[in-house]
Amino acid sequence: MTTIIGIPLENRIEESIKLQEILSKYGCSIKTRIGLHDMGDYKCLNYGVVLIEVVNNINEIYDSLAKYWKIQSMKF
Repeated sequence: MTTIIGIPLENRIEESIKLQEILSKYGCSIKTRIGLHDMGDYKCLNYGVVLIEVVNNINEIYDSLAKYWKIQSMKF
């Protein structure tokens, strides 16, 4: 089974430090990480989403992220 967790960042410049801290803690449990943000008029906008594919410690990672963000997960 594959688990994907989506983390929306409303202020990615400020929130990225905390997110990186959590993702580094569980680095060996994360198989894939993709960060997406929009570019309006060729400028980086300050919101985005990070998708991670988690292979173990799923509940622990989910709970750690849910303390700070309204996350969603999909299992397939």
